[in-house]
Amino acid sequence: MKKLATILIYLTSAIALLAQENQDKVIQRIDRLLEKELKKENVHNVFLSLYSPTDDFEWHMAKGTFKDGREVSIQNPFYTASIGKTFTATAIGILVDQGKISFEDPIAKYLTTELMEGLHIMDGVDYGNSIKVSHLLQHTSGIPDYLEEPIDGSPSMLDLILTEPNRFWEPEALISFSKDHFKPTFAPGTDYYYTDTEYVLLGLIIEKIGAMKLHEFFLKHIFTPLQMDHTYLNLRSKPIQPTAQMAEMYAGTHEISTIKSLSADWAGGAIVSTGKDLIRFQKALREGDLLSAETFKEMQKWVKETKGMSYGYGLRKISFKQLFPIFPNWEVIGHSGMNGTSMYYCPDLNMYLVGTLNQLEASKEAVMLMVKVLMECKKR
Repeated sequence: MKKLATILIYLTSAIALLAQENQDKVIQRIDRLLEKELKKENVHNVFLSLYSPTDDFEWHMAKGTFKDGREVSIQNPFYTASIGKTFTATAIGILVDQGKISFEDPIAKYLTTELMEGLHIMDGVDYGNSIKVSHLLQHTSGIPDYLEEPIDGSPSMLDLILTEPNRFWEPEALISFSKDHFKPTFAPGTDYYYTDTEYVLLGLIIEKIGAMKLHEFFLKHIFTPLQMDHTYLNLRSKPIQPTAQMAEMYAGTHEISTIKSLSADWAGGAIVSTGKDLIRFQKALREGDLLSAETFKEMQKWVKETKGMSYGYGLRKISFKQLFPIFPNWEVIGHSGMNGTSMYYCPDLNMYLVGTLNQLEASKEAVMLMVKVLMECKKR
C-alpha cells in the first residue's frame, strides 16, 4: 500500500507538471500574439487579462511604453470606451431591482421637457413619448448618434474632440448637439441603430432617479461593493485607492488620453479600469452579486446587430462561426469599445477575457485577437 501511495503521488505530480508546462506554452504563444499586435502601426500598448474559474487560471499582461519611454504594466488602468455601456445598463438594472424604474417605462417620465423637446421628430411626427427605457438600452429608439458625421456638413464630434481639446462637454450639450446636427433614423422599436446619444439619456435618467451624479452611483452601487479600487469615470471622479497613470490612448497618431474633450464620452463609455477590476465586474454580473437573475436575463433579450453580432441591454453577443465559418462554434457575451477594448465571457470555455489595443482604429483587430487568444486557451 505504501508503494502504491508513492506511485500515485508521483503520477499526480507528473500530471500537474505536464499541465503546467502545457499552460506555459500556451501563455508563450499568446505572448507572441500580443507582440505581433504591438508591432502594428500606431499601436503603442497592449493589455490582456484572462481568468477561468474551472481551472483556477488567471493571467495578466501589459506590453508597450508611454511616450516618455516608461514601460506600461498591469498596474496602469486603461480607457474602456463603450465597455462603459454595460456599467450604465447595469445601473439601470439596479434601479429596476430597487423598484424605482421599469425597462418599459417611457423615458419622458424621467427627463425634462427641454430634453424631450425635438428629441425624435420624423416625417412631422413627434415620437418622443413613444421611447421606452428598453429602447435606449438596446439601441432601438431611432435617435441619432452624436458621434457620427453630421448631415449638415458641420464638424463632427470626433473632429471637435481633437480640435478643441480643452473643451469640457456636459451631457445636456451632447443631447443638444445631436438634435442640432442629426435626424432620427426610424420610429422607436422598429429597427436597430447603435448610438451613444441613447446612453447619455440613460445616464441622465440614472442621475434623476438615483438623486446623485452618475459617477457617484457607480461608486456606491458597483465600484465599492465589488472592491474595484482602480476604476473611475474619466475626468469626473477618482479611484478608491491610489492608482497608476492611465495608459495612453491614440486616435491615429494623436495621443488623446489626457484631453478634456474626452468628456464627450460619458455614460456611453468613459470608464477607466484595469483587467482585474473588469473581470471582477463580469463575474459579479454573471453570478448575481449585482442584479437579480430575472433582471440579468432581461438584459440578454437579443436583437440582431450585424453579421455574427447581437445586442441586448448594454451587452453584445458575438457568434464566432457566424463571423467566419472556419472559427469555432463559440459565443462570447460582454462588450467592445472603439479603441480596441474587449470585455467578454466565453461560456464554452468558462473563460473571462479583458483587453485593449488603445487605438481608435483597432476595433476589428481586437475582435480577431480575442478569437485567436481563446483558441490558444482551448489548447491548455
